[in-house]
Amino acid sequence: MRNSILQNKLVFIFLIAILNIVQSQDQNLVFGQQERLQQYAGNWVSTVHADTDSIAATPQIRMSCIPKLDQKSLVVDVKQYDEKEEVYKSILVEMISHDVKSDSIRAYGQNKAGELFIGKGYFNTNNKWEMQDYDFYGNKTMRVTFDFLSFTEVLLEGFDNANKSLWKTRYIKQNPKDKNIGIQLVSVHKDMQNAPKETIKQLGRMGYSFVETFVYSNGGFYDMQPTEFRKVVEQSGMQFLGSMTFYDLPKKSDWSTAMNWWQKCIEDHKKAGILYLSTSNNQIKKIKTKEELQKYCDYYNAIGKLCKENGLKFIFHNHADEFLTIDGVRVYDYFLEHINPEYVFFQSDLYWMHVGGVNPIDYFKKHPQRFISWHVKDYKELGQSGKIDFKEIFKYSEQAGLQYNVGEVEAYSYPPLYSVGLAWEYMYNELLK
Repeated sequence: MRNSILQNKLVFIFLIAILNIVQSQDQNLVFGQQERLQQYAGNWVSTVHADTDSIAATPQIRMSCIPKLDQKSLVVDVKQYDEKEEVYKSILVEMISHDVKSDSIRAYGQNKAGELFIGKGYFNTNNKWEMQDYDFYGNKTMRVTFDFLSFTEVLLEGFDNANKSLWKTRYIKQNPKDKNIGIQLVSVHKDMQNAPKETIKQLGRMGYSFVETFVYSNGGFYDMQPTEFRKVVEQSGMQFLGSMTFYDLPKKSDWSTAMNWWQKCIEDHKKAGILYLSTSNNQIKKIKTKEELQKYCDYYNAIGKLCKENGLKFIFHNHADEFLTIDGVRVYDYFLEHINPEYVFFQSDLYWMHVGGVNPIDYFKKHPQRFISWHVKDYKELGQSGKIDFKEIFKYSEQAGLQYNVGEVEAYSYPPLYSVGLAWEYMYNELLK
């Protein structure tokens, strides 16, 4: 009897251990074939050779993979540089799709010789994809393997029917930055904690133009000094433009200490090259009177004045508590009416405004040009919940005064770096046409 109980306990402990392992791997969720194919979306360039991620000033190959049919298909155009004419010319076009019935990847294309081909394949794992090409007589022509080294780097290799390697090309994602889309780094917090430089590199390749941090500590960012972190960001092709910073409302006796902290904070951020500081308030539920609300307004005005004197903008970021009422007045409305617009701007978190039960458009109309930064966030990956009408909201971006459009993801169905890639695609292709 005791042995039976002991065995049951051991089985239970084993199952719990397995469950913990599975839960610890939540950020490596298995994709379906369609989601895996989406990794191939975007603009890519070839590296100098397959063994390096270095890119020449004029890459030999440029490839665009444009999502169609709600990301079920990709239209692919591969172009090679013609050195004589100094132009890129198409050498292959194809449509690659996920077939629902067979749950596999299919391709239909044509090369520059005019030969048509059909490709059939599938992802063996999240990162390994294999396609077998056939001519229109059903003869095998070439097998191509795709090895995703990361969400922004893929190694392709072609083999003949004798399994001999014909060619090998490494591609790096190089999405455009012409729409000035930023990323709040809380979206990839664990990645930044574990590998900040590699994560920044991937975000730059995805097409993000600038970053906004929230981890200012000990005078630096992610264990890097301001100038070092700035260099890492700029090497990725992005800028370090904004930072969320936090220092609670001080007691009257501690006012000078708080202002000294902000002065040091401003000096450190100026070394990093930022243009704005932002803050938020997690103490609103403790506020009971308008007099207390006014103390926060005075505090933000003082910080904003200090920022302006030092050439920076200061921005207040909302969550949902700002839409509670105190003494019959909505907190956010009180802030907008009593915070000096000369010193303080506002950062609209569109998700938290929706949670708070308000329409941001109403605020943009009533207080134009005060909302110079937005956090564009959803209940799931950006644009996937269907709960927030981002397209309608973006019609008012000019009236709001939007200058810093910042994507943010905190609810994931996929690994965070995959999710922020989807966020960029949604903003670039759907919201900023």
